Amino acid sequence: MAQSSTAEIHPRSGFCRSTSIFHSKRKPIPFPPNDSLDITTFISSQAHYGKTAFIDAATGRHLTFVQLWKAVDSVAACLSDMGVRKGHVILLLSPNSIFFPVVCLSVMSLGAIITTTNPLNTPREIAKQIADSNPVIAFTTPQLVPKLTESNANLPIILIDEDDQSSTSVDANAKIEANLSEMMRKEPSGSRVRERVNIDDTATLLYSSGTTGESKGVVSSHRNLIAMVQIVIGRVNGDGEHRFICTVPMFHIYGLAAFATGILASGSTIIVLSKFEMHEMLSTIERYRATDLPVVPPILIAMINGADQINSKYDLSSLEIVLSGGAPLSKEVIEGFVEKYPTVTIRQGYGLTESTAMGASTDTLEESRRYGTAGLLSPSMQAKIVNPETGEALSVNQTGELWLRGASIMKGYFSNPEATSSTLDSEGWLRTGDLCYIDDDGFIFVVDRLKELIKYKGYQVPPAELEALLLTHTEISDAAVIPFPDNEAGQVPMAYVVRKAGSNLSEGGVMDFIARQVAPYKRIRRVAFVSTIPKNPSGKILRKDLIKLATSKL
Repeated sequence: MAQSSTAEIHPRSGFCRSTSIFHSKRKPIPFPPNDSLDITTFISSQAHYGKTAFIDAATGRHLTFVQLWKAVDSVAACLSDMGVRKGHVILLLSPNSIFFPVVCLSVMSLGAIITTTNPLNTPREIAKQIADSNPVIAFTTPQLVPKLTESNANLPIILIDEDDQSSTSVDANAKIEANLSEMMRKEPSGSRVRERVNIDDTATLLYSSGTTGESKGVVSSHRNLIAMVQIVIGRVNGDGEHRFICTVPMFHIYGLAAFATGILASGSTIIVLSKFEMHEMLSTIERYRATDLPVVPPILIAMINGADQINSKYDLSSLEIVLSGGAPLSKEVIEGFVEKYPTVTIRQGYGLTESTAMGASTDTLEESRRYGTAGLLSPSMQAKIVNPETGEALSVNQTGELWLRGASIMKGYFSNPEATSSTLDSEGWLRTGDLCYIDDDGFIFVVDRLKELIKYKGYQVPPAELEALLLTHTEISDAAVIPFPDNEAGQVPMAYVVRKAGSNLSEGGVMDFIARQVAPYKRIRRVAFVSTIPKNPSGKILRKDLIKLATSKL
């Protein structure tokens, strides 16, 4: 593998002409020398000054750092007593809560693996993930127990319950083994089995649609998470006391990286909302004097559109930073936000589940004003811009697929060597599926997607999954799903459908058929009926042609 000397790396762009590798212009972060280190131990070793770690926005219940680490130790000891060992997979099905990180950190401290799933997912979708990941125990809330029982998983369940909740209303078919609140109160057992956890052992198994559309388990190690946490700590900088609002879902890499691990390690206070609702978010900022707000672009746009009413109704004077992830922001959005909220700095981030959320970022308003940029490469991250047809590595200001390499890049896809080899090469380069270029100053710009995912309000919607479901309808002979632009959501799924002869299937009938089988964010929002679906000679759907057809009347 060719190495770049400092002298060969261009100081403005970070590009090395001899290797065609772009190097990060951020200050490198030294990695812990100890190979026997788990992410939980690494985070708990960071300074926190005894402040509050988590606050439940709705109830005001909080966990100090001292209470948090005692709870993590207690829950880990209980899991060990229940037979959970290194390498076991534990499923977590829960909305955002102050208990979500307790579960994750406890599981990972044992060398066991946490796999999270979206509470909006249907029992069918949850069953598919359970069949793939094979968890030994599930953590869930009383309200979500039916989704597990309907998935026919027959898993032992630990209830994530508030102290005043009764488990008497829980589905009688559920195998309730324990309650999290009781586990947190137990004194840690001195006889707990302690297995050596190596930094390269698997820590998380999060499901992503990757670059193709079929959901796959992304295997991330303790090394990946520690690298990500170090980058987050560097971004927060320790400059004063930070109070973060957690609205983004913790089951997703954005929320897990930000709130269950990264921001926690910076010693910040995290105020948790169980789900996003605009009024709740804004009133929580006011009530708790929040300083930092991570969001996805549709929330940012809603804040701009409703700014006059928001500023007259809520006191947002404590807010200092808004962090946006999911898609680069346009000039109109950035300047619109700056105009309406002049005391708030916009920062952006770019990443994938496969890169443990980290890839690039803008860390100041000045950097964000490189309109349309995804930012500069994260510390110690490397990039290539590769011609997707020839494999040639390209230079500055040339467009190709973005490849990333660094300590936060995943180990691979779970039990899927074919998908792994098509996404990760032998030298550790991750093919992102995004068409990008890097300019003279090292800023990344996303031009288009090679991957076919639809981005609905920050969620990934795989067209292939929806197409497979459509083809099970008795009146549909062929179908294709594409992204359709939407001001509020970013993109919505649109279906092109070929009806079978004699069918009178309506648009509503198609949408209802899908809505019954998928999580709300995956629902088809538009339908058009056609005589044929355009395909290339090998049978691959020509989505670009359908996108052009759909948007030609806009």
